[in-house]
Amino acid sequence: MSEIKIKDFSVIPYEQLEELNLGAKHKMAQGASDSSLQEHYLRYLSDEKRIKAVTVCFSDLEGRFHMLDYDKKFLISSYDNLTFDGSSIRGFSQQCESDLRLAIDWGTFRWLPSDVFGPGKVMVFALILDREKGYYENDMRGQLKRYNEKLRTEQGLTTNLALEIEGFLFQGLNAEQSYDPAGSFKFVSEGGYFNTLPNAPLRIFIDRFAEAQRAMGFENEKDHPEVAPSQFELNYKYTDALIAADQIQTYKLLARLIASSMGYTASFLPKPMVGINGSGMHTNMSFSKNGKNIYYQENGPEKLSTFAWESIDRLLAHADGLCLVLNSSVNSYRRLDPHYEAPNQIRTSAVDRSAMVRIPIGNEKSARIEVRSVAPDANPYMSLYSIIRTALEAPINAAQSAHNRTRTDRILSDNIQDAIKKYQESAWLRTCLGENPHHKFAELKQLVADRCPKALGTRVKKSEVIFHHEVTNQQLWSQF
Repeated sequence: MSEIKIKDFSVIPYEQLEELNLGAKHKMAQGASDSSLQEHYLRYLSDEKRIKAVTVCFSDLEGRFHMLDYDKKFLISSYDNLTFDGSSIRGFSQQCESDLRLAIDWGTFRWLPSDVFGPGKVMVFALILDREKGYYENDMRGQLKRYNEKLRTEQGLTTNLALEIEGFLFQGLNAEQSYDPAGSFKFVSEGGYFNTLPNAPLRIFIDRFAEAQRAMGFENEKDHPEVAPSQFELNYKYTDALIAADQIQTYKLLARLIASSMGYTASFLPKPMVGINGSGMHTNMSFSKNGKNIYYQENGPEKLSTFAWESIDRLLAHADGLCLVLNSSVNSYRRLDPHYEAPNQIRTSAVDRSAMVRIPIGNEKSARIEVRSVAPDANPYMSLYSIIRTALEAPINAAQSAHNRTRTDRILSDNIQDAIKKYQESAWLRTCLGENPHHKFAELKQLVADRCPKALGTRVKKSEVIFHHEVTNQQLWSQF
């Protein structure tokens, strides 16, 4: 007698997942209308009986990632009336105005590897709306989406972003929550750049991570252990700014899930241990118009156009205010240490990696600028939005710009207290982010800063780890 199959949820091979997700990514990148995407994916969900749930994702003001699963049948009938309690999310509504809405951004529809997420699930990102279904001002993903679409429709500009996201792999589950300064973190590998053996734990983790990343449509380029022991980096192709920001959140989620399945912790603390290289999120950026990279100019300085140099000048002019957005945790200021290739000098260079903005070697296709002073724990939506809008719109003093490019006397803040002060003094960041998000973000960062010493010293303190916004510890945060 044959065994009765009780469950029959979707399990899709990795090769097919990659094909499906690349198709979905292409639709979004080409600017398919929200209404057409909604119709397409609602029809798919109705027809595909083996999908049981839809994982809906959003991020708070600090960039902390939130997920909730909706039963597929419920979502199909109620997708236009999804609500949640915003007062339970740090940086969102006050208790007296707590109801917020989730609006599915259907272009983000992705099929999930069943061995990582379980069978029968797909994932979408959401926009946060207020009670009247208007954009919620503290939702930085919404701000980035609107600005990205405005550039495309009003100026014909396409954003091109490629991120280099570094992280660490530590022994044991929940290594951050149980951090003990006396014992420090435990590496899974002592090998460094390029020399970790193929069957070492770090290499096995990277291989599994790369497989899942490829299946999710990242368009992988290369992966390798990084300079520090137990450090990793997986590179992938440039894409549109909003897709790039979503991929940052997905990248870190995949890393954490795969590490956890192996009994490890994937950490994106910028500097979990003093004396070794920290982790960054180097942000490579260019713009295209009519399919042409407008950052490139064959006879320009470093083969960059005047348009590209003006972008650099704006970023350098407003680097002090941007510093908190790009380095939003206490721990991130340990990374801005010039002894470890840290980008703490507010200048540009084609060769010196201590410069905030580097100009990589490029041709007509790959010409770009690299903003090196971004930490991997920054809110990806806030950081990419701020970088892009600053590069295109921020006011500059033309007479001072040429001098700013090469001067060595301007240094980024070396602690979060000073960074908060410069951020609050920046009229441009207030204009860029909006009055309320600007104020609320500074308020949240001050709460963390007040619980940590201003002088960081040479020992990673417990407070900068357990109060870190990406370390999930609900009981602790409810007391914080």
